[in-house]
Amino acid sequence: MSCRPASPRPYVLLSCATSIDGYIDDASDQRLLLSNADDLDRVDAVRAGCDAILVGAATVRRDDPRLLVRSPVRRAERVADGRPASPVKVTLTARGDLDPTARFFTAGDSARLVYCASGALDKTRERVGELATVVDGGEPVDLGWVLADLATRGVRRLMVEGGGTVHAQFLTAGLADELHLVVAPFFVGDHRAPRFVGEGDFPWHPGRRARLAETRQIGDVVLLRYALSDRCRDG
Repeated sequence: MSCRPASPRPYVLLSCATSIDGYIDDASDQRLLLSNADDLDRVDAVRAGCDAILVGAATVRRDDPRLLVRSPVRRAERVADGRPASPVKVTLTARGDLDPTARFFTAGDSARLVYCASGALDKTRERVGELATVVDGGEPVDLGWVLADLATRGVRRLMVEGGGTVHAQFLTAGLADELHLVVAPFFVGDHRAPRFVGEGDFPWHPGRRARLAETRQIGDVVLLRYALSDRCRDG
């Protein structure tokens, strides 16, 4: 990994949906649907306003997301503005265990970036180097360096869609500007299921409360938008 680029980091927006008791999935092999159609359209609009979307390698393996803008109108608007139809796809990996047939690599025409730990660089390039740009992110992957590198690639607004480990890494490092937390109207109640975040030393605690910038009911779910830095505005 080279020295950190001297560019300001992108605006970082975290997006997550949870059950009432804080789970982002259940323990079954089927993906748990926590959102609804109207909220999924809202998420699509947020995606369309970003330059890149980031998920962890575990999310690529488990959920097999496409990470594309779904709305044809929004895709056309992006193209008319001189941007690609969907944002750049970004993932982080410590071991390079990525499937080249995953939709992250095969769906759409977006550029793809894989930031991997230094020790997994050769393995990652061998597996997906023909499908994505593989970048040495340090050992372990340095999120601050990743953000600065994304800035040099023209990424000004980054949407982080999970999973829980990646969200926790951004939050504990103080590298998040905004959090969109959607709460679904049911419980999961299974300790085997993944939670939004696990244990960590978070900058927000009883003595430093995050600022609630917006609440919005969207059908049967509720959006809580938290301002996590002074870069985030109300409205």
